[in-house]
Amino acid sequence: MRVVELTARTWPALEELFGPNGAQGGCWCTWFFQTGAEMRANGSAGNKELLRARVRSGVPVGLVAIDDDRPVGWVAVAPRLGYSRLARAKVAAPVDDDLTDVWSVTCFFIHRAARRRGLGALLLEHAVTYAREHGARAVEGYPVDTGGAKKGSGELYHGTLGMFTGAGFELVARRGVNRALVRLTP
Repeated sequence: MRVVELTARTWPALEELFGPNGAQGGCWCTWFFQTGAEMRANGSAGNKELLRARVRSGVPVGLVAIDDDRPVGWVAVAPRLGYSRLARAKVAAPVDDDLTDVWSVTCFFIHRAARRRGLGALLLEHAVTYAREHGARAVEGYPVDTGGAKKGSGELYHGTLGMFTGAGFELVARRGVNRALVRLTP
């Protein structure tokens, strides 16, 4: 298993992983970069091009896990200030005023054949390392607290609270019944 940065060179791996539906309903992991109206107006093809343009510009967007030359997983990790939707999301409301060099882990996508093997935790570990290598002073996540209940993959794309705390993240704030803001600082 290797985990690589999404670049123009590795773009075909993400395209293969996400398939024609763009991971989840044509999102192409652009939900946090735009408003709901922009998302709907772009449609799947426009969202794909938005992500591809960000990748071409050299903006960090995430990492792809590859097993035997097959893409099997994705984690979105980038500077928090690059995610415009986080500025408006109650679940991600800042815990302090200084967001400089704070990075966010917003989404995971694991191919159904690769689930329940710890790939999410591996991707999270690599996301933290990647963020730190790019100057992050803190890494945040906005996971789901399953309370031990089994959830469908469509509900877990933010990751689970247990996965984040297991990686050393601290619970900073509860956000509603089943959401949380977690943070890891070096």
